[in-house]
Amino acid sequence: MKSLRRLFQIGCGPSSSHTMAPQKIAIRIKDMHPEADAFRVILYGSLAHTGKGHGTDTVLKKVYGENAEIVFNTEETKIEHPNTMDVEVYKDGQLLITHRAYSLGGGAYSIVGEPDNILPEVYPLNTFSEIKDYCIENDIRLSDYVFQTEPDIKEYLETIWEAMVAAIKRGLTTEGVLPGGLELQRKARFLFMQRHMDESPETRENRMVCSYAFAVAEENAAGGNIVTAPTCGSSGVLPAVLYYVHKTRNVGKEAILRGLAVAGLIGNIIKKNASISGAECGCQAEIGSACAMAAGGLAEIFELGLDQIEYATEISIEHHLGLTCDPVEGLVQIPCIERNAVAAMRALNSLSLADFLFATRTVSLDTIIEVMYETGKDLSNRYRETSEAGMAKLYTPAKKQRTKGRKAPDNA
Repeated sequence: MKSLRRLFQIGCGPSSSHTMAPQKIAIRIKDMHPEADAFRVILYGSLAHTGKGHGTDTVLKKVYGENAEIVFNTEETKIEHPNTMDVEVYKDGQLLITHRAYSLGGGAYSIVGEPDNILPEVYPLNTFSEIKDYCIENDIRLSDYVFQTEPDIKEYLETIWEAMVAAIKRGLTTEGVLPGGLELQRKARFLFMQRHMDESPETRENRMVCSYAFAVAEENAAGGNIVTAPTCGSSGVLPAVLYYVHKTRNVGKEAILRGLAVAGLIGNIIKKNASISGAECGCQAEIGSACAMAAGGLAEIFELGLDQIEYATEISIEHHLGLTCDPVEGLVQIPCIERNAVAAMRALNSLSLADFLFATRTVSLDTIIEVMYETGKDLSNRYRETSEAGMAKLYTPAKKQRTKGRKAPDNA
């Protein structure tokens, strides 16, 4: 498996596969051909079907100029990857070369014939069972394994944590309508401020966790800077639960970094053995993976055992199986933003359940990851980030929302 630097990336939303990676591809190819004076990009698969809503054409024109031609080829189906793009390079009206590239999910990409983009394998063990056995044999925790394998990763994780917190704070102090045409009001500030008169501790926990998840997901939808965790569309889950325990349980930075390390390790295992791409395996690969990362990270923070960590992450994936990726109008807003909040709450529930019942578990994490991958492959292509079915097809706007919020305090 590759470095956690590959999994956790800071960049602009709303989609790691549709904006972050295509932008990187475009910049790389432009740098490869300084002699070029024009570019033409053909998008296929999910990039073609939902690229407009995700802003793929917008980020490409930021790199190649407003006169660059962007073609949305929704007819071609014989492609190697659901996020495929061709970049044609021109000089004086003559085609010099065509580069085929793939957006791999989570901001990662590959350009055919360009192995220098492929980062080396860092982690020698690729399944949870292998890593678990190693930790037992050496009497170490999962986070210790990460820090042993990547001795210099802590400083990077500090940067990731700072970016996550910054996204939450921006989201909690911003209101208005999200771009894209759905006229969707931001709700994070409202959730954060709107207390019930007789609010129970449980209700407050749900409200606060949801407000943090909404804050990041809305920042992502607005094209703000977020962290892929593991993707842009699922970027609100992990920050929400980590920030919640940081604020309410006096969890310090060192514990947060250990939680991030384990969350990243789990995300890496899923990415290696299945997928974190909604275009490849549906939203279960994004939100389900994010929920598993959050549950595992929390379990490490509270120093639960290896079996408890495994059970918490397995529950998180198992109960997202079959979740479709059908964003309305291709925007990462409906139902994506709410899903971040629901998954954050589910991560907390998975942690509690695993703490009580880990001794009775019957399904391994490696097994459920394999199940998720097979389930994703069996999903109709229409439910894999093409916006051709489900919510995207049948959505009808409800009454205009009248949610109003008050300014969040500076110490949010």
